[in-house]
Amino acid sequence: MTKGTSSFGKRHNKTHTLCRRCGGRCYHIQKQTCARCGYPAKRMRKYNWSEKACRRRTQGIGRMKHLKKVFRRFRNGFREGGVAKKVKAVAPAPASAAAK
Repeated sequence: MTKGTSSFGKRHNKTHTLCRRCGGRCYHIQKQTCARCGYPAKRMRKYNWSEKACRRRTQGIGRMKHLKKVFRRFRNGFREGGVAKKVKAVAPAPASAAAK
């Protein structure tokens, strides 16, 4: 009796089927519970297993080579390839108006 590669070919029954709440193929037929959302429990299944790891390894850590540029472009409205508008020189006020 082997429990490795050769015996895997004999497995043809579905353990999980579609869940009516989350739509995933995670509703365990024998247990009658969904592995993803916890159906039929009233509350949705949700865990923060890697909350600390997310804090350690999120965006904003390290060089942020690309994100720095994105942030700068966001402030300017993602303008690309345009030519800068010419600023008209303000004409100096007439001398007679300045003397009064």
